[in-house]
Amino acid sequence: QVQLVESGGGLVQAGGSLRLSCAASGLAFSYYSMGWFRQAPGKEREFVVGVSVSGTNTYYADSVKGRFTISRDNAKNMVYLQMNSLKPEDTAVYYCAGRSGGMITSEYGVNYWGQGTQVTVSS
Repeated sequence: QVQLVESGGGLVQAGGSLRLSCAASGLAFSYYSMGWFRQAPGKEREFVVGVSVSGTNTYYADSVKGRFTISRDNAKNMVYLQMNSLKPEDTAVYYCAGRSGGMITSEYGVNYWGQGTQVTVSS
């Protein structure tokens, strides 16, 4: 059974930082590209960032470029999202996602989803 379990969400003031983690199990992790999405209240889920199977290639949404950094540790089956300079508009439930093969740049092709972790940024 595949599980993606996010952690690290919480409440932070604008300008602050959070680090999200995603623990993967039940899948051949090093064969999956990974990514993060988010969904704000009343809005559709949107792509945030993707990372290739090796971790060498990344793709960021323009809204987070320069502030967020994705990384992965294939030895630990973990994906991380370092979020700096947080803004109130970053408030959302953040979801970890996995796709067999190609880089995640949208919801297309995503095979697995985590349950989400809430990030709230106060102004």
